[in-house]
Amino acid sequence: MLRVLAVDDEQPSLEELLYLLNADPRVGSAEGASDATEALRRINRALESGPGGPEAIDVVFLDIHMPGLDGLDLARLLGGFAQPPLVVFVTAHEGFAVQAFDLKAVDYVLKPVRRERLAEAVRRAVQLRDTAPLIPVHEPDPDHMSVELGGVTRFVAVEDITHVEAHGDYARLHTAQGSHLVRIPLSTLEERWRSRGFVRIHRRHLVALRHIGELRLDAGTVSVLVDSVELQVSRRHARQLRDLLLRRTTS
Repeated sequence: MLRVLAVDDEQPSLEELLYLLNADPRVGSAEGASDATEALRRINRALESGPGGPEAIDVVFLDIHMPGLDGLDLARLLGGFAQPPLVVFVTAHEGFAVQAFDLKAVDYVLKPVRRERLAEAVRRAVQLRDTAPLIPVHEPDPDHMSVELGGVTRFVAVEDITHVEAHGDYARLHTAQGSHLVRIPLSTLEERWRSRGFVRIHRRHLVALRHIGELRLDAGTVSVLVDSVELQVSRRHARQLRDLLLRRTTS
């Protein structure tokens, strides 16, 4: 029996999808989320519960166009998890099928959803769930962060990260080549990377000292230039930052 999460910001579409899913005898439970943020909270509980736990989710039926994080963004994030739920896209738009299957989607169902077409997607999900091998969980590499990019897991060297921006329970890693959203709180990275020269300069920003090009003072406001990006330094962190930079230049 599949445990399902359906995600759609349009309430009528979400209710119809849940009705059809609950009518399928292979679906044991189906619940809904109205946006990607709500879905991520629910998926986090599922991951903490474990594959056999009461909060577990086997497959996410996912709309693409949603405010904030869209369905493709959410699928990329899920691809970075050790044992993510399966993903079926349910959308009114044909043009994203290639991207969807690059993200290893089980199926791509077009709206308006037909009962028999949805049943085929459920069949595929059941088949994959029952045949998928368990994925071993590895200890994190202290020198790299794994990120999802175009359906491929890549490894970003910590020394290449210029600064990190908080996004709730997620963090966006910035490098000279681009940025990557990862499922880890900024506070965790602050603790993990303190000994590697990263310092908190604001409630939203963690910065690598070696990538700070300038410290700017303007009418009592402090900011730093990091890889051509100017970031504000909060009053709470300004003195500590100045002391760290001074010690760095005189050592």
